[in-house]
Amino acid sequence: MPTVLLIDDNALQLCIRATVLRDAGFSVITASTAEQAFSALQLPVSFSAIVTDHVMPGIRGTELVRALRAMHPHTPVIAITGLPGAESEYAGLDVGFLRKPCRPEELIQCLRSCLRVASSLPLRT
Repeated sequence: MPTVLLIDDNALQLCIRATVLRDAGFSVITASTAEQAFSALQLPVSFSAIVTDHVMPGIRGTELVRALRAMHPHTPVIAITGLPGAESEYAGLDVGFLRKPCRPEELIQCLRSCLRVASSLPLRT
C-alpha cells in the first residue's frame, strides 16, 4: 500500500483529503505544519509521495518542496494551490499541480499518475 505524506494547515481540508486518499487505498500520514512534515520525514516510513498545500503559515510550498527535495530528491510531490501563476514558482522542482478546488477524483488520479511515472523510472541512487 503506497504511503502518502499529506500537508495542509487547513484542518478541514487535511481531514477530507486524508479520508479521500485512505478510501482510495493509500496509507496517509498527515502534517498541518512544515515542522510536523519534517518530523514525519524522520519516521521509519518510506513515503511513496508527498502532497502539500502551497500557502501555509510561516513557509510557502516552494520553500517546503526545496527542503523536501534535499531530503528526498526522487519522491513524487504534488502541490495544491488556488493562486494563479503559482506553478512558475516551482520551476525545476519536478512537482505536479492541482488547482483548488480540486475534486476527490482529481486528487486520486493525479496521485496515481505520479506514482505510475515514478515506478517506471530507473532506480536512482
